[in-house]
Amino acid sequence: MRGAWLGFADALHRKSCRIATVLTRLTFRQLEYCVAASEFGSISLAAESISVSPSSISAAITQVESELQVALFVRLHGQGLSLTPVGEEVIRQVRVVMESASALYEVADQAQRGMRGTLRVGCFSTLAAMVTPELCQAFARAHPTVEVSLVEDDHEGLMHRLRMAQIDVAITYDLSAEPDIVFEPLAPLPPYALVSETDPLAQQPSTSLDELSQLPMILLDMPLSREYFVSLFRSAGLMPRIAARSASGDVVRSLVANGFGYSLFNARPRANLSLDGKRLVEVPLTGKHRPMMLGLAWAAQQKRRRVVEAFMERCRTFVSKDYIPGMRPGAVRSPPGGELPGTARSCAGSG
Repeated sequence: MRGAWLGFADALHRKSCRIATVLTRLTFRQLEYCVAASEFGSISLAAESISVSPSSISAAITQVESELQVALFVRLHGQGLSLTPVGEEVIRQVRVVMESASALYEVADQAQRGMRGTLRVGCFSTLAAMVTPELCQAFARAHPTVEVSLVEDDHEGLMHRLRMAQIDVAITYDLSAEPDIVFEPLAPLPPYALVSETDPLAQQPSTSLDELSQLPMILLDMPLSREYFVSLFRSAGLMPRIAARSASGDVVRSLVANGFGYSLFNARPRANLSLDGKRLVEVPLTGKHRPMMLGLAWAAQQKRRRVVEAFMERCRTFVSKDYIPGMRPGAVRSPPGGELPGTARSCAGSG
């Protein structure tokens, strides 16, 4: 029994391979010309119906007959064409093939125009737990025929996924200028110092980079993010005292909450607690510092489906300097000492 099944499977595989090989040597246009000839029973009438030359129809019939090694038509002098018995079966199968091909285009067209299918949203790791749940769940409720798939990664990972068409759009920061990636800023997020509630800085209305440079820093050690935070000090002619580092925002917050040092962040979660339940305090920075820009990124060459455009429009509506899902109101307040610096689409930071 098993041998018979293997023999059947092998025969089916060989048949599939033969079909695939034939279709690589014949074109849909040649098949279309043969169908037209069968419908009109005349090369000249078929040519006129699809606006091509009679020689194109004749050449297509010859090519298909040569490839299949059967005669599809009987040429009747002065009476046009007549399908042979095998020709009738071949044309019937050709119609099936062409209908299947047409269905492929219909699927693609519906995916482009319809609100259905899968929406693949990438999100920067430190934002994933705050911003995406509210945005994506609300979108999914509004469009029940859309399946929303979430992917979290660091900035470099998100850029790679966009280029490889593994995600449709990313919610991230303007961490780098990429010639093949479009970034649309939605809201500025200025940096601030995060300290334990027992830290003396927690009692101050603000602090400065000069004051912080004398204290131990817990660095959010993610690609490009770390460069941004360190650049804040360097632009002021200072260097931070890095006492510990982690690629996990939760680990950094827990270290800070337990008194290991301060950290710098941009995003402000609604619950200002570390995972072990200790309270954290945000302290504004004096002076003017480049904010990070929260926004949308997508591949410049990727044609966006209607469902992707709809999600992006929802993000534009619900993310602004006045409100960011998952963050506390007032999270984008200006630091003491002046307005936020310009929010150009340059390389900025995250956290």
